[in-house]
Amino acid sequence: QVQVVESGGGLVQAGGSLNLSCVVSGSTISIGWYRQVPGKERELIALILNNGRANYPESMKERFTISRANANTVYLRAKTVKPEDTGVYYCNAKTSWTSHWGQGTLVTVSS
Repeated sequence: QVQVVESGGGLVQAGGSLNLSCVVSGSTISIGWYRQVPGKERELIALILNNGRANYPESMKERFTISRANANTVYLRAKTVKPEDTGVYYCNAKTSWTSHWGQGTLVTVSS
């Protein structure tokens, strides 16, 4: 059973940076970061494959960076955060057959 644990959320000042970590147990083919901001659906921020290739929606490319420390640990870094980045950030790990979510970590950006 794949388990996913996020960490690093909390209160961040607008204009600052955000650093989140995701630790996954088990073997996966990709790990991604998503977020759900108030009043909106959960959206993809970035995805990283086992070969290290990262994919971003166009709207996320400028300020977010996903990186991999090893097969089981993935980071998300955001620069110049804004109040509208406030929300719950989730890590998702996919195997060939299943998808596993963490419990999420709350990020609050103060203006």
